[in-house]
Amino acid sequence: MIGFKKMMVGAVAAAAALALTAGAAFAEHHFVGTWKVKDTGGKDFQIVLAEDGTASADRSGEGMKGKWAEEDGVAVITWDTGWKTKIAKEGDGYKKTAYEGDTEKNSSAAEKVK
Repeated sequence: MIGFKKMMVGAVAAAAALALTAGAAFAEHHFVGTWKVKDTGGKDFQIVLAEDGTASADRSGEGMKGKWAEEDGVAVITWDTGWKTKIAKEGDGYKKTAYEGDTEKNSSAAEKVK
């Protein structure tokens, strides 16, 4: 009976640790979702950041594809076009900045909508 109690306590502790780890992993992926931003012409479009590190966007009917990763608290998206987009916390909200090479081309507010 003592062995069974130890086993149950161990199982409960393991389950609690797993729940905490899953919660921490979820918190690290706060960029995952759909973001409403503006392009260089001021038109709205959406960027989707998936949990698997892929990115897509519907800018002007283009099927933009890319990869993203969180670097120093910023979502950095590298598009298949060679452009880069960053989504970063700024004050109470978020800001999207687009780069062609190393040159900043545009920035706008970024709002997580999903």
